[in-house]
Amino acid sequence: MAGLSTHGTTAFHLRSCGQLLSQQEDIQEVGFNASLGTKIIIHGFRALGTKPSWINALIQAFLEVAKVNVIAVDWVQGATAAYPTAVENVMTLGLEISSFIRKLLAMGVPESSIHLIGVSLGAHVGGLVGQFYEGHLGRITALDPAGPKYTRASPEERLDPGDALFVEAIHTDSDNFGIRIPVGHIDYYLNGGKDQPGCPRFILSGYQYLICDHLRAVHFYISVLKDSCPMMAFPCSSYKNFLAGHCLDCSNPFLISCPTIGLLDNGGLNIKTLPREVKVYLATAASAPYCVHHTLVEFHLQQRRTSDTNIEITFLTSNSSASTSFIIPKQQMLGKGLLIHSAPLCQIENVMLQHLHKFWKRNKDEPPIVGHFCTASLPVDKNEKMMCLPQVLTITSHNPLLQNLNIQCD
Repeated sequence: MAGLSTHGTTAFHLRSCGQLLSQQEDIQEVGFNASLGTKIIIHGFRALGTKPSWINALIQAFLEVAKVNVIAVDWVQGATAAYPTAVENVMTLGLEISSFIRKLLAMGVPESSIHLIGVSLGAHVGGLVGQFYEGHLGRITALDPAGPKYTRASPEERLDPGDALFVEAIHTDSDNFGIRIPVGHIDYYLNGGKDQPGCPRFILSGYQYLICDHLRAVHFYISVLKDSCPMMAFPCSSYKNFLAGHCLDCSNPFLISCPTIGLLDNGGLNIKTLPREVKVYLATAASAPYCVHHTLVEFHLQQRRTSDTNIEITFLTSNSSASTSFIIPKQQMLGKGLLIHSAPLCQIENVMLQHLHKFWKRNKDEPPIVGHFCTASLPVDKNEKMMCLPQVLTITSHNPLLQNLNIQCD
């Protein structure tokens, strides 16, 4: 193959056997099936100059869930050295991958059956390849696309929605190595796109502190391919507003369905014209399989209060608990928020409600909080009523209130 600067070379490996491919004859000899879909994995910058630790797991995940060809692009030599040098190599690599794809097309592979999976810097390589094919390739999945050198770049210089029939991006480190801006038709911001649960928050953790958030997108995607729990996300103006319970369905702009991470066509969206650069949000657990449930919780006061009211809601099962809190502003009647929990709503046994005091008011008696508690799993259908406890609840100043929560499973 053509050489990269710093004497790097590019190699293409088919499936998990690691068979090196170059000429069209090689592709046919190792069992490439032109009638199947083709996944092409492109890694990113390699600070240590080593093979990505996750590459075999991602290849295997694809092979286990679908009958496809999987090709891994090995450009470790060109991706190692100073980061700006690796960025300079992107154009050459994009041309080499495009030349390789041309051989696949000559074998009868449809453009629409080609799916590029780019990790970090590899996401922008995938965008460049897609641009060479005028956006006719089937799909690009960007796993925490790189931010440095690309956040302020033009759409022609980075990944953008015009690079494939469907472009999706998963953001997990947008405050460091990942890009902040949306770059696909759908952009998934896991846990707000930064500070992933389970990742170290202190610099003394060393390399993991630097890389954990960035690589979470890869490990999360591998887990999603292997696990059956749906990873549905919701459009919202910000993660803060999402957690505050302001974005409960996907009617705008997706009409009926919500986008789902995985291998469904167009992320499971059944709409004629895909929107562009839509930010969608979801929370995850701290470790694989990362599954959680998003549930709206509300408290409706019976009468207005003269000061802000801070309420904590806790869901309890025999072996787990999860909490959230929200403030009902003075003279208002409703408070709400999202509660993120591991068990399905129908398996929650009890709900505990508690009045949270400001520290200088802890020893003062305040009027009890009186009202109704309601809840519903996301997405919340506007035509369906929420589940509300039938009794009026009274929460006193210093005593949490525990109630049975008996919701039937569908």
